[in-house]
Amino acid sequence: MSEWLVLVLAMLAVCGVVLVVQVLQQRRIGDDDDPSETPDVIEYMTMMIGVVYAIVLGLAIAGVWEGRSAAEDHVRSEAQALHEIHERVRVYPAEVRDDIRADVDRYVSHVVGTEWDSMRNKGELTAKGDALLQKVREDVTDFEPKNDFQAQAYQPLLDQVTAADEARGARADSTSATMPGVVWFGLVVGALVTIGMIFALQIRRTKRELLLAGLFSSLIAFLLFLIWDLDAPYSRGVAATAEPFLMLFPGAN
Repeated sequence: MSEWLVLVLAMLAVCGVVLVVQVLQQRRIGDDDDPSETPDVIEYMTMMIGVVYAIVLGLAIAGVWEGRSAAEDHVRSEAQALHEIHERVRVYPAEVRDDIRADVDRYVSHVVGTEWDSMRNKGELTAKGDALLQKVREDVTDFEPKNDFQAQAYQPLLDQVTAADEARGARADSTSATMPGVVWFGLVVGALVTIGMIFALQIRRTKRELLLAGLFSSLIAFLLFLIWDLDAPYSRGVAATAEPFLMLFPGAN
């Protein structure tokens, strides 16, 4: 089932539950009840709870969005470093150059074709990817420059290998969800309390008030889903992609 279909069903379910409970509550209270009797302190508490929870939601969304942006930066940095290796080895002898480029292409093809699925489904990188990148490192470091021109290119190539390795490590750290369980507990409990406070306001059964109550609860459900979706940058709906690799290495599959 699509994640977005799950979202729609969840929003409809939350909205439906809130409306049903509100209608049942109104029937129990009776039509002669005066909503103006709601104590001012309840209105004040409802407002403050809503404001505090909105701030918490905003901070959570900002945090997971920052994590997703960082994940995209890791992919871009890794792809760019590998591209620099691929291009800068042109000053090396043909045999060495072709070997390094072939190993870089194999690594990129593995990342795009195999490792990305492992990140999406298992939340981890592959041992083969580590081995392929290690092979690139060995190709670059084992070459002994024969002239000054090759010697000038040697250290920058080592720096690019290091940059690719660091970016890969950062990508590995970003594959799984980052929000602690205690934060999720606070978000869910806060949502229940915030929505629950609606029932303390003696909302009447007018179409406008019921619609606003349903939309409010659906909005909270959507925001919680958005946080969950962004919390795993490589594996869910709004995920970072391998596009930087594909742009710099069109032949990767």
